[in-house]
Order: sequence, then structure tokens, then C-alpha cells
Amino acid sequence: MKKLFPLMLLLAFISCKKEVLNPADTIYFGGDILTMEGEKPIYAEAVAVKKGKIIFVGKKAEAEKFDGNETKMIDLQGKTLLPGFIDAHGHVWNAGFQAVSANLLPAPDGTANDIPTIISLLNEWKTKNPKAVGKYGWIIGFGYDDAQLKEKLPPTADDLDKVSSTVPVLIIHQSGHLAVMNHKALELAGYSAATKDPAGGVIRRKENSQEPNGVLEEMAMFIPLFKMMGTLDTLANEKIAEAGIAAYTKFGFTTAQEGRASSDACNTWSKLANEGKLSIDIAAYPDIQTQMEYLKAHGVQKNYTNHFRIAGVKLSLDGSPQGKTAWLTQPYKVPPPGKPNTYLGYPAFPKESDAIALVDSAYANNYQILAHCNGDAAVDEYLTAIEHAEKLYGRKDRRPVAIHAQTARFDQLDKMKTLGIMPSFFGMHTYYWGDWHRDEILGKERAYRISPAATALKKGMIFTQHHDAPVALPNSIMILYSVVNRISRSGDVIGPEERISTYDALRSITTWAAYQYFEENSKGSIKTEKLADFVILDKNPLKVASEKIIDIQVLETIKEGKSIYKK
Repeated sequence: MKKLFPLMLLLAFISCKKEVLNPADTIYFGGDILTMEGEKPIYAEAVAVKKGKIIFVGKKAEAEKFDGNETKMIDLQGKTLLPGFIDAHGHVWNAGFQAVSANLLPAPDGTANDIPTIISLLNEWKTKNPKAVGKYGWIIGFGYDDAQLKEKLPPTADDLDKVSSTVPVLIIHQSGHLAVMNHKALELAGYSAATKDPAGGVIRRKENSQEPNGVLEEMAMFIPLFKMMGTLDTLANEKIAEAGIAAYTKFGFTTAQEGRASSDACNTWSKLANEGKLSIDIAAYPDIQTQMEYLKAHGVQKNYTNHFRIAGVKLSLDGSPQGKTAWLTQPYKVPPPGKPNTYLGYPAFPKESDAIALVDSAYANNYQILAHCNGDAAVDEYLTAIEHAEKLYGRKDRRPVAIHAQTARFDQLDKMKTLGIMPSFFGMHTYYWGDWHRDEILGKERAYRISPAATALKKGMIFTQHHDAPVALPNSIMILYSVVNRISRSGDVIGPEERISTYDALRSITTWAAYQYFEENSKGSIKTEKLADFVILDKNPLKVASEKIIDIQVLETIKEGKSIYKK
């Protein structure tokens, strides 16, 4: 009888567990569970998850009521659990394209710090990828940045001919707004001394000549690039998309954006979704200028189907400040070669009426609109267009977004607030291009005001922060580090008065980002009934020195209760 007693106790214990009325699939405990609910940090001792949703948040003792026979108890062992990060603006397919191309990023994300290294990296990629070169007929690199190159100049067609003179070579600037081609690629694109600059773009020329030097700006780059991408088959598109997801989940993102999406990209995501191959949510914003027929055929959706939805539309109003194509109201400190001291950059639409008509179209169809506007002149144009559309179609809860808004003036923030426009700042620029803004683009006074997040907060606004992958890696930790510290590569603090708290930085990629997407009822915080989208960090960003945030590691990414990435 004595021998049977322990067995009887065990059976009784198991029997009790079976009587749990609502057993959880998983219960997390034993670490800093930061809910992101409220104006100040709130922690929970435990979180219970069932069928992809949160069913309990609170004390561990109470969470144990959900501990059934099949419940998995996960001890965080002092690590930090947060809501999954939400990509406020990026290009997830292009992030995959970057991942499979030659990595031409400068330090710290790559080694392409001078033109000879770029040539070497391209030759190395060519040698390692003979099948891709043979099948598609191109040599591709991504991420060069003349702002960081030793020469302080971009490569030229002559430089890229050292990689190949018979196979077209194309390298894309880190901003995604410029590119360089070798002579073979220029020939295939039909660019010669007789070719005029396309509307909204520039073909840079050799000094004292009309002969292209290989550097292409904006539409002069996009036209041949999109043509080349159109040669990719279904398998290639899918592999690139999957590489993009892998790049995002590595940094804790459970929702990604496909900004300025093409119909081909949307079809790729839709196919992967229908096949059950998407591990995170993909929200696509097709280019309203070129994809209106696709939008009319497919519409926009409030809800995801197998993790994919068309969420709204994207409009681009100017270019890149680091590439000196953003449209400003005051001249660049140092204009590009061959440009006068009065150079302001240029708009994407030579006629403002064309931009206004596209915003009107978005409002007429009740599409949420995200507008790329880096320069303050582009911001002015967006404000004018939103005012016009609102007079025609009313305010409603549309949540238009000003993407980047890097040089937005304080008076423009006031007008954004009045019009209900939400800024999505690119605060990572303070690290990656802060010195370049100060010395080449804007000068110190304007540079110190880029991405004015603290001023927006003082004005009672909320905002998001983003990485704009593949312009930067989809690095959530680098977003936090950059916007909290605003320390440039050289160590200068680019506008100390615009630094924000770590908690507000976290809100910009969780709760506020969910609001931007109209998803605040299902994402962005750890709360019952919301999706069990989590990220586990090795340290709590709120409990380390601000300059140490950069060292934090993403250990695991969890989408709707399922682990999709582990370090």
C-alpha cells in the first residue's frame, strides 16, 4: 500500500490538470514581460497563449490556472518578452533581393568602403553565382554608398567594366534611388549621348560631354531596373520573397510591409500565402501611379488571408537626401557635380497637379495612402494634396502617412496634426548618414532637425520609426539605438534635442505602428484577445544604458504562438 501511495498522488495530480477548463498551449514566465500597454512601462509576470491568441496576462499564480496536460511552460530565464515588432515602412521583397545580391554595403553592415573593394565583391559574387548569371544574364550588387566610400564619389561605367564588359552589371545605391551600370547595361537600356533624361529622373553625364557616365537617378534607374526584374521567373521571385522574410524575422518583425509594391510582387506574396508559406503578416501598398488597374481588380482588404493583404497605396513624391535627389525648399549645402549652388533636388512629378490627382484618387477609393516625402518641398506638396482631397471627400479615419518626413519643418508638423497625417520617421539616418547630412546635404542647423520625433511628441503627435529595408538592414535594434541616441558614425550627436526615450522608441515599432496599420485591436501590445506575436530579447532595452542598446540580441521571434526564428 505504501508503494502505491506516490503513484496515487501522481495520478491525482494529472487528473486535476485534466480538469482545466481553458488550457493554454503555452505559458511564458520568468522574465521581463513588457506589455507596451499604457503611457509608462507595465510588466506582467506571465502570459498564456492559446490558438495563436493571448488568453491571459498577469500574475504567474493566476496563469497557472491555464496549465493543462498539453500546456508548454516556457521559462524566459530573465530574458525580455515584448510584442512582435511591426515594420512601419519597408520593402520586404527588395530586402530579399538585397540578400541574394552582392553585398556592397559599407561598414558596419558590409565591407564595401572603396571602389576597388566594390569591384572585388562583384567579381566574387559573379564567381560564386554562375547559374544565376547564366540564367538571368545580369551581375547585380546592392548597397554602395558614395557618402561612405573612400573616394567620396560613386563608381562609374568604366569601373564596372572591370567586372565584365560583355555581361550587364547593375549596382543599386543603398538609398534605392540611384544605380550605376556598366557600358553593356547602358547599351541594353538604350542610354546614349542622344538619350534625353526621362521625366522624374537624371542620366548623369561625363564631364564636358553628353555621354552617360553610368550613374542613374530615380526614374532613369527605375525604368531599366523594373524591366530587368520582369525577367525573373516565379521560382526566383518566391526565393527572393522568402529571403526577405528570413531577413525580417531575424530582427523580431512579425509584420512586414511591401511598400510601393508591383503587381508581380503582390502576386508572389498572394501565391505564397495561398500555399501556406508565409510565416509573418505581409501588408502590401501598391504604387498608385503604376498599379491602379491591379488595385481596381483586387481592391484593399482590412483582414489578412493566410498572412497577406493589400493594405493601401504608396506614392513617391521625391528622392533620396543622401543621394541628393530629395526635393528641398532651401539649397543643398554641397550640390551634386555639375549642379549650381541653387540646386534644390527635384520632385517626382514635374506637374503638381498630377500628384494631387493621385491623392484624390486614393481618397475617392478610400485607400489608405503612404507618401514618400524626404524633402520639405515634397512634404509641402503632400500637405497641399491632402488638403485638396479632404475638401472633396472628407476627413474620415483615413490615417494618411508621411513616409520619412526627414526634413519636415516644425510648421509642417503642425499642419500634419491638423490634417491627421501620421509621420513615419527614418531616424536611423542620424547614425548612417548624420555626418553626410551635416557636411554635404543640409548643413548643421537643418541636419540637427532631421526626423524631428521629440518635437512631434511635444506637439501631441504620435509617429512610427522605420528601417526602409533594403535601404538599411531590417534591424529593429538599430532603430532603437539610433532614435534614442542620434549618434552618427563619427560620434556626433545629430540634434540632441530630438532624442526620444527608449520606451517611446519601442512604441514607435509596436503600439503606434499597429495604429498606423489600423491593427491596434489585434497587435502592438501584450493584451488578452490580441495575437500572440512576440519577440524575445537577451536584455531589456529599458534597463541598459542607452549606448548599450546596440548590443541587444534578438533571441526568438514568435508569430501567433509559433516560433519562427531562433538565434
